[in-house]
Amino acid sequence: MTRENDSVLVLASGGIDSTALIEYYASKKYKVSALFFDYGQISRTKELQAVRKVCSYYGIKLEEAQLGFTLKNTSGEFIGRNALFITSAFNFLPNNYSKISIGIHSGTPYYDCSKTFVEDFQRIVDGYFEGTVLIDVPFVEFTKGQIIEYCLQENVPINLTYSCENGYEKNCGKCLSCLDRREFLGKSDLM
Repeated sequence: MTRENDSVLVLASGGIDSTALIEYYASKKYKVSALFFDYGQISRTKELQAVRKVCSYYGIKLEEAQLGFTLKNTSGEFIGRNALFITSAFNFLPNNYSKISIGIHSGTPYYDCSKTFVEDFQRIVDGYFEGTVLIDVPFVEFTKGQIIEYCLQENVPINLTYSCENGYEKNCGKCLSCLDRREFLGKSDLM
């Protein structure tokens, strides 16, 4: 197996970033599947509903996994969340998968949302898989605004996504994710 394989497992939350990833790989004719994690987040029910709609829209397989414990939220950061997601995703990789993709982008201040994290963690993945599994982050140098611009240009079904960290029925309009939606999509998106 080589890194040139055409299959990818997208770590999907039902939000804009992971939905953009699904569109990105689908448009490049990858064999796309998605994996959703329940880690005790307040918004898990609404996120799962959204990711199911997104996967149905794209006609891709969705795996759902419960981590069995709640990750601690420290001022908006879940320390180690992306590392935990990637290592947990190992258990969902059929032999033919060569890529695990996660919606890391620029402008986020957390270590596990950085290019450095991806490079560091790729070395760990290589230790397990001898270079046959790649952490792929095509939007790592995009800002949130550029991802939303991509979504609008490619007709990504943003209306199916959900991003409220507080788990409100629509969007609370106050959490960081809702503020991003308001800034880039306008107030009407929050209704």
